[in-house]
Amino acid sequence: MNGVEIEDTFAEAFGMRAARVIVTAKNEEWVRNAALTATGFATSVIACGAEAGVERWLSPQETPDGRPGASLLLFAMSEKDLEDQLLRRIGQCIMTCPTTSCFNGLQGEKSVKVGAKLRFFGDGFQLSKRLEGKRFWRIPVMEGEFLVEEEFGIKRAVGGGNFLILGEDEDCTLEAAERAVERIRKVEGVVAPFPGGVVRSGSKVGSKYKFLRASTNTEYCPTLRPLVKSKVPEGVNCVLEIVINGLDEESVRRAMRVGIEGACSVKGIKRISAGNYGGKLGKYLFYLREVMK
Repeated sequence: MNGVEIEDTFAEAFGMRAARVIVTAKNEEWVRNAALTATGFATSVIACGAEAGVERWLSPQETPDGRPGASLLLFAMSEKDLEDQLLRRIGQCIMTCPTTSCFNGLQGEKSVKVGAKLRFFGDGFQLSKRLEGKRFWRIPVMEGEFLVEEEFGIKRAVGGGNFLILGEDEDCTLEAAERAVERIRKVEGVVAPFPGGVVRSGSKVGSKYKFLRASTNTEYCPTLRPLVKSKVPEGVNCVLEIVINGLDEESVRRAMRVGIEGACSVKGIKRISAGNYGGKLGKYLFYLREVMK
């Protein structure tokens, strides 16, 4: 594509559980404060407990209470882990943020109790309210009240969709990654959970050190080319990874396609590859050349 080689390989992704959280506030500034705090430190389940990001920013016409809002996607490896992360992140990052309210944004396969547990913060003064068949909790706080929905839907989802951008130098590779993320952000149902949507420290499973579950992806480190069995071709001096989590396979596939198209529009990009573990890690295999059809 545009002179860029699409390697004949596949991205290996795995099953996760996902929830969609709608947060609203008095104005866009406080929506942003709540959304970015709630999805912070959520790049990889390797060490963060969850993977999360802002799916999109919402206008007042798109939110349940007619105020500015954001749609957040949170992913974890099990229902229990996801419920725990929802309680922690809504309780500590959204309830604490001035003027916010919090709504379920997903009619999932199951539901977990969030507002039903956070209500106890009201110390007996919390009140329930039922609207259109849904139960909400009004929790008194020093600023006024925090409104949160009792239950949040969860569903099976896909984590770890990915592709690698191999470029001549840092400048062109970073520009390609930025263009890729810009296009991915327009796809509904996905997030790229790493900083700015981009990963510079892709990892492999395991390490020479037994206490580490993951370590640097030696095959794609340009500085290690003379020292290891390298997959970095001559003329490539920078590799960046885009990781995509989505509510379903088709969303991840679509995001990979538009992201790769964006990356391939930058001069100096030599190859698009993907991270996999020989099919041993995850059940979702995204073959790059099929994705691009």
